[in-house]
Amino acid sequence: METVKWSYSSLSLFQQCPKKYYELRVVKKIKDAPTTAIMYGLEAHKIAEEYIRDGKEIPPAYAYLKPILDSLVAMEGEKHCEMKLAVTKDLAPCSFTSSDAWWRGIADLVILQGETARILDYKTGKSQYADTKQLELLSLAVFAHYPEIQNTKTGLLFVVHNDFVPAAYNKADSVKLWEKWRQETTRLDASYENNVWNPTQNFTCRSYCPVTDCHHNGRK
Repeated sequence: METVKWSYSSLSLFQQCPKKYYELRVVKKIKDAPTTAIMYGLEAHKIAEEYIRDGKEIPPAYAYLKPILDSLVAMEGEKHCEMKLAVTKDLAPCSFTSSDAWWRGIADLVILQGETARILDYKTGKSQYADTKQLELLSLAVFAHYPEIQNTKTGLLFVVHNDFVPAAYNKADSVKLWEKWRQETTRLDASYENNVWNPTQNFTCRSYCPVTDCHHNGRK
């Protein structure tokens, strides 16, 4: 069987509902229309990228971002905005577009500081449902791409609500952490191999799921 490629978002979608994953990512019969909140978040990410990388002026409606972004600009280190990272199934670093890529991810901001890397993920929502798992994967990829990096200081930066949820990782734990993620992808691999995509009832069924032919969908 061909190697199943994944990202944190695609794996999360599969774990939420295999049928939804199948419709959106495999046969691509439907599209999940972006919400107003998602569009706002994408715009905020773009503004942050262009301000830190290029010094581009921040639009008045997003002026609240400036103090936060200025603090990031002031940090020492080599800055990379929207850094695209990928590894092969053997956990070797590869280009984001490589046909051998097994996992892919994009870090909003990476700052290389000697043996330490800071990895930040901007969020425009609320911090009550903070999930740092993506930061773990990004840290593992940074360890693969930059052998000199021994630890990461990461965090979810909630730019609207001025909150920060930190997490830290060590290169010494890479083997153990990658093995955990291999286990997480076992069910995904099995679904591809057996072509079985059973629906799973979840919080999106009632009013958000675009898969309208599922018996769990509450919008019918």
